[in-house]
Amino acid sequence: MRYRYATESDAPAMAALFAANHRDALTPEQRARQGFVQGTFDAGTLRAMAGAGELLVADDEGRVAGLLALSVAEDMAEPPPAVAGLLQAQDVLEWQGRPLSETRWLLYGPVVVDAAYRGHGVARGLFAMAVAEAAGRAEAVVAFIEAGNLPSWRVHVEGFGMIPLGDYVVAGRTYSAVAVAAA
Repeated sequence: MRYRYATESDAPAMAALFAANHRDALTPEQRARQGFVQGTFDAGTLRAMAGAGELLVADDEGRVAGLLALSVAEDMAEPPPAVAGLLQAQDVLEWQGRPLSETRWLLYGPVVVDAAYRGHGVARGLFAMAVAEAAGRAEAVVAFIEAGNLPSWRVHVEGFGMIPLGDYVVAGRTYSAVAVAAA
């Protein structure tokens, strides 16, 4: 498995992977078992993000096995509601004793792994690359996990050691902000 920055030519494969694992494309049972991603990430959006150097991929001999976004939330022209909520909550969320608003941080996620590659370390490889790539650019990488997405919580908090910073609510949905130090 090779971990690298996505290219614009990866956009169709990334869009298909994202769509297959979107919250609205899965049954409640599938969401409970495997987790889910949310937001609007079509091929055009993903192509632009790849061009801006905001996407990491796990590449299995030309097949996109997983993807992870690593971006500056404050630079988003129109942040999705969950990201906007995270930005608004920065003053009450704390990283290492300081408000998140006083910390240089990068937004981690969404992250998604193709079903055929789950359980083979792909998410861990993407996580490790993101933490390493954030070094020098940020003090921390910060993600949000929607309440009820227990698979994501297990991977990121229990598995990778991301630290819960607190919860916030957007449109009646609760999210937990989690973070880890950049390498």
